[in-house]
This record gives sequence, structure tokens and C-alpha cells, in this order.
Amino acid sequence: MTVIVDLQNASEGDVPELSHFQRWVEAVVDNEGSDSFDCELSIRLVDETESGELNSTYRSKTGPTNVLSFPFDSVIAMEPRLLGDLVICTSVVEKEAFAQNKVIQDHWAHMVVHGCLHLLGYDHIDDDEADEMEALEVIILKSLLISDPYQDQGDIK
Repeated sequence: MTVIVDLQNASEGDVPELSHFQRWVEAVVDNEGSDSFDCELSIRLVDETESGELNSTYRSKTGPTNVLSFPFDSVIAMEPRLLGDLVICTSVVEKEAFAQNKVIQDHWAHMVVHGCLHLLGYDHIDDDEADEMEALEVIILKSLLISDPYQDQGDIK
């Protein structure tokens, strides 16, 4: 399995190294088991202004958000498989980690795992979907030695 991560940093502040993003995405793809595949995705780290504009344009929601997922959909099979794009707002991730008393690196991992699952077609629109997606997040994060992000916390819906 080969995973290619194109990391674009359009924000200020401390962000994880590319190798961390790579490992987190690989953990998601690994979790797909026998369906593991070569893939590529872009992760863009942005400020609150860009996140807010994208959130408004594509989700009709006001203000910045932690992670936005833009799956790539094609009827043509491609190798490597193009998953799509994640847009992560660095300051929102930092604020959430602080407010929820989480290790910042662990919260970054959670946002990448959550976003990648969206790219793979998982969602949390209804309770059953949310339960399935959260359970997968917990399993994948555990494989990275990260504790359950939902334990004593609200969710990130």
C-alpha cells in the first residue's frame, strides 16, 4: 500500500510534520483491511478566514470549522486512487484541543482520521451512521495508541 499525502500549509503556527499526517492517513487505509489500496489525497491547513469561507460556500454554515472533507468522485478507476481533499483549520483544532483538555497531536490525528473516513464515504448524518463512524475512529486511533476522543466529550458533528 502506498499513500501519498500532499500537505499544503496556508496557516500560521505549529503544525504536525508531514510524516505524522502520512501515518494517520495510512492507519485509516490499513483499517479498510483487505480493501487497502494505493491512494493520494491533499491536506490543506488554513486559517479561520479560509475555513469560514469554505464552510459557508460548501455547507451553508457560518464560521470556521475543524475539518472539511471534499471527496473525489470519478467513474474512471485511477491508480493511485484519488481520495480527495481535507481542509483543516489549525486554530480551531488548537482551540478545541485546549478546551477539551486533549493532547494537541492526538486531536490532530483525530481530525485527519475523521476527515479521511468522510473521504471514504462514511458520514454521521443519522445516529446509526454516527455510531458506526465514531466506532471506526476509536479503533483507528487506538491502533495509533491514542485514547477514545469521545470519552467524556461531546462529538464533533
